[in-house]
Amino acid sequence: MQHYSSLNPKLVKWIRLLIILICVWLVADFLGLKPLRFLRPRVEMRPVTQATGDLGADEKANIEIFEKVSPSVTYITNKRFQRDLFSFNVMEIPQGTGSGFLWDDKGHIVTNFHVIYQADEVEVRMQDGKSYDADLVGADPDHDLAVLRINALNLNIPPLMIGSSKDLRVGQKVVAIGNPFGLDSTLTTGVISALGRTIQSMTKRYIHDVIQTDAAINPGNSGGPLLDSFGRLIGINTAIISPTGVYSGVGFAVPVDTVNRIVTKLINYGKVGRPGLGVSLIPDNIMARLGMEGVGILEVHRGSSAEEAGLKEVKRLRDGQIEIGDVITGCDGSPIKKSSDLIKILDRHEVGDEVELTILREGRKKLIRIILQIVG
Repeated sequence: MQHYSSLNPKLVKWIRLLIILICVWLVADFLGLKPLRFLRPRVEMRPVTQATGDLGADEKANIEIFEKVSPSVTYITNKRFQRDLFSFNVMEIPQGTGSGFLWDDKGHIVTNFHVIYQADEVEVRMQDGKSYDADLVGADPDHDLAVLRINALNLNIPPLMIGSSKDLRVGQKVVAIGNPFGLDSTLTTGVISALGRTIQSMTKRYIHDVIQTDAAINPGNSGGPLLDSFGRLIGINTAIISPTGVYSGVGFAVPVDTVNRIVTKLINYGKVGRPGLGVSLIPDNIMARLGMEGVGILEVHRGSSAEEAGLKEVKRLRDGQIEIGDVITGCDGSPIKKSSDLIKILDRHEVGDEVELTILREGRKKLIRIILQIVG
């Protein structure tokens, strides 16, 4: 008995072909291939649209500043030595990075003190990729400044131009160049948001006349230059205010007038001879508790300028009572309400300068001239 298929052989052939195509499609889709791509017409690269004009003046200025200044900006790596617990081999461990810049043609590099803090070795890398081991020339933690030195032979890089911070204006354009998050030679722009700010250094001492800017400053920008529209140094990027630790629009830079004065001393002497009176001061909170305005003199150091000028310190009377000595209420004509006011004025002077103090002694105002001595 013969059996005949009820399906048309041609139909069976097409069904098999369709099943094969579906299987191929599913496999291609599973492998991430797009079968229809091969059926689409091929396209060519889009033509470049030519610019109808030139770059703006502001853009040209930024480019000129970057090309002129960036070769002088350095990438600084702070390294510490650590001994392996098992092999006892000593290893170099990078513990932080920051920025710096070439100060002069003798290979001096200026940066923040906190960038090289606790470093056993500091590496300086230039924009051209060359790296140098740097020696510490001197540091001033109170102003968060440090000077390094590298071998300047055949460096052939011009140092930064120095500007002035005394004539800056709020709203003035600024440019920051540094290495945020390790991204070297990064340029950001902004304006001066405020002047005369006060921030604390690592030593808790106040840094005065600080520049506030909205130029993007992030970890790694520390120690890098803040520049004006002429490409001159006007400050060193130092700190930010941010709840997350990254850019929030509020950055601070140590003013160049302070930098110029401190760096010169560090290069010449390796340290900063801070001008002072030769006294210890009554803490501000104690003066506030006593209801007194000004800076009280707690102790006059023996052989000091203060002793020579006849300043009076706190005394303990025979009955156990405390007698307040001189209270400084002014210096060079400026009012003194707390210790930071006095320090701010003294920091503008040099050792050997003469200043005029206004003091309150036994309820009477008195003027005393005193020569500043080296302290700290």
